[in-house]
Amino acid sequence: MLERKFATYIENFLQNERNKILLVNGARQIGKSFIIRHVGQKLYKHFVEINLKEDLEGERIFSTVKSTKDLYMVLSNFYNKPLGDNNDTLIFLDEIQSYPNLLTLLKFLNQENKYRFIASGSQLGVALSQTPSVPIGSIEMAQMHPLDFEEFLWATGMGKEFISNIKSHFVNLEPLDEAMHDIMLKRFKYYLLIGGLPEAINRFLEDSNMTRVRKVHKETYELYRIDSSQYDNEHKLQIRRIYDFIPSTLENKKTRIIYKDIESKKGKYFADYASEFEYLTNSGIALEVTAISNPKFPLIESEQKRLIKLYLNDVGLMTYLLYGLNVSAVLQDNRSINLGNVYEAVVAQELNAHGFKLHYYDNKKRGEVDFLIDDYNSLQVLPVEVKSGKDYTQHSALSSFVNNAEYGIKRAIVFSNERLIYTKKGVTYMPIYYSMFLQQDISSNSISDSVFLPKLEKLL
Repeated sequence: MLERKFATYIENFLQNERNKILLVNGARQIGKSFIIRHVGQKLYKHFVEINLKEDLEGERIFSTVKSTKDLYMVLSNFYNKPLGDNNDTLIFLDEIQSYPNLLTLLKFLNQENKYRFIASGSQLGVALSQTPSVPIGSIEMAQMHPLDFEEFLWATGMGKEFISNIKSHFVNLEPLDEAMHDIMLKRFKYYLLIGGLPEAINRFLEDSNMTRVRKVHKETYELYRIDSSQYDNEHKLQIRRIYDFIPSTLENKKTRIIYKDIESKKGKYFADYASEFEYLTNSGIALEVTAISNPKFPLIESEQKRLIKLYLNDVGLMTYLLYGLNVSAVLQDNRSINLGNVYEAVVAQELNAHGFKLHYYDNKKRGEVDFLIDDYNSLQVLPVEVKSGKDYTQHSALSSFVNNAEYGIKRAIVFSNERLIYTKKGVTYMPIYYSMFLQQDISSNSISDSVFLPKLEKLL
């Protein structure tokens, strides 16, 4: 079983928060149901799991539920064993957005407190925005993500004490020795290929067969595209176009979305696709990065929703689309392959999983900086640049940004493949795998031939 940080969060919530119902939002195939089931069966004598999406597509038993009394009646028929009370019974409503009326019903289920409830969904953000009576005060929303790099390291046999030692190097701005740097960099590149989808990681752990891993990526990518067809007819085609459009936008000099390119129509603006972007980000299958032109803390005060970048929610999906079964494109230092956009995507995934709201700097005169994040300790903005090549010290936009006294930027970070850590003119250079420690406190490629990754080193 893959260890997840989110399991601890759910367990703490169920044990300590007795006055709310937890709603877990996140894309499909990231392990929401598995983790909730694991924790629920561990903590409760009676655990009842109901997949409402399957019910909607099948017998529609829950379609007639209009009140808590109706729900209790259906539950008694659905679960043929006697149920207990809120101390020993947990009801798990999976894919609850399939029946939006149940979202409103959560308020009354919480007030009656007959059983404990937990719910999850892959499109909760969309569903709640369309629900006339959101049960505010009765629910707590939590976002779940694919496995981050640290969880991937756990899965591939790297111990927590070992990672803690690496983190101490990060905190003290110390580099690892060359041997350990090589191991960490290789492990990081494996993460670029495999990503954080639980099924992809499990396939890799079974036999290192990248053909099977890529099959998971292909099926998941297609599943996300199919999910968009469940949106209303007015928007579903545009949603698919934008989703398919994401990898190619990152190849542009300006990596933000160019709205006229989505349908090859001039005169298109953000407002023309606002609903489509909302679906992609609220469903968890895309990560949105909004532009900042006036980088002052807190960043939310100056974000510009009309200028956005989009990344896929999992870097494994991106490398599947870009490179298919050619693992050497990532594992080897091939000068003809520019991994810069892949590195940006994985850092976006890490920052998002660690609680940061994603922003980037955009200025016509000074250029772009990959990411800006709020540093709540210093109450300042922290710029982050990501480099994959040997030219990692070349960053005119970042230099101009740091040197601008008006912005009051005290420090910046550049992540790259280089081992050494040093600070020059306010910019600290450090290895790309250290991005795992930034924490926020508050295509149809052929898969007919089997490709195997070499086995990872065993760490003593």
